[in-house]
Amino acid sequence: MKRYRNYFLSITLVCLLFLTLGYAQTSKAEQIFRVQPESLKSTNLVAYGSSQGKKIFYQSKYSGDFWSLTRYFVTQKNLTFCSIASAMMVLNALNIKAPLDKTYAPYRVFTQDNIFIPKVRQAINVENLYKEGLTLDDFGQLMQLFPVTVKVFHASDLSLLNFRKEAMHALHRTNTFIVVNIDRSLYGKKGGHFSPLAAYDQKTDRFLIMDVARYRYPPVWVKTNDLLKAMNTVDTTSHKTRGFAIISNTIKTLHR
Repeated sequence: MKRYRNYFLSITLVCLLFLTLGYAQTSKAEQIFRVQPESLKSTNLVAYGSSQGKKIFYQSKYSGDFWSLTRYFVTQKNLTFCSIASAMMVLNALNIKAPLDKTYAPYRVFTQDNIFIPKVRQAINVENLYKEGLTLDDFGQLMQLFPVTVKVFHASDLSLLNFRKEAMHALHRTNTFIVVNIDRSLYGKKGGHFSPLAAYDQKTDRFLIMDVARYRYPPVWVKTNDLLKAMNTVDTTSHKTRGFAIISNTIKTLHR
């Protein structure tokens, strides 16, 4: 009996050890996640999941794209694939026919792998994409390889009023989406980045960015002026300012 008691005692101690380690790891992960919204305070960003962020969303009258994009919201698969993740989300939300993927066959859905159809590989230097990502014009050319209408805007060509009008109009229309190309200075960091916009709130004059770098940032509400400033920065590869692209499968000439 003593031997059995010692055996069960050992098993119990091992289980407690694993539970303790698991709790510690979970607590650490939760702590990292919870720090994210706190880190946004100094940059005038509002985390979507915060109480203020939820309030803004509930009062927003331009949130239709959120529901379409959320179904396909993904994390970019590596550090340079923000444009690819954004393109994948939009193409799926637009219900563009996707190539078959052996993982999901017979169902069709765009992924960050099968989006590289032959004509995309011919038009884009995929090897360079893994190193540097895409410029705004590159992103526009990528989207034009699919049956959608694309219009690219560079921030240097727009006033705050014009940008707000274009973005609001895109968010208000059915089957029309907007992807922004910003500088990470918006988050107090460096480097270019792509992500879709999902909503706009007139009362606070904020847009909701569905940030595809989900390992670093939550979806955030950003002031229109701050968003334009983050787009009105020079891309060192193209030597042009960043900006945004409006993608649709319902109209040939976008609102101007």
